[in-house]
Amino acid sequence: MNKKFQRHIEDFICSQCGAAVKGDGYTNHCPECLWSRHVDVNPGDRSAFCQGMMEPIAFTVKHGKYILTHRCTACGIEKKNKTSKNDNFEAILRLQGEINA
Repeated sequence: MNKKFQRHIEDFICSQCGAAVKGDGYTNHCPECLWSRHVDVNPGDRSAFCQGMMEPIAFTVKHGKYILTHRCTACGIEKKNKTSKNDNFEAILRLQGEINA
């Protein structure tokens, strides 16, 4: 039986904007452009075969915390991810403008 969450501390270069990202084991998207990569079935398991780019398409606010919605540009799956204090807040707010455009 697989765990629902597996922590992996990994640094990476964002495939969307090229930013160097220092991972902390909970990092699942670029803090600059908010894009991600479809690498997990369950958080941290690295078992997704897709490997497509995950576009940030929306956010919600739950209990005062911002939650991003990402959609895979290859397979279309949508996943929700918590934001972090290091995320570009202006990029998060721009998602609202794109939703209403």
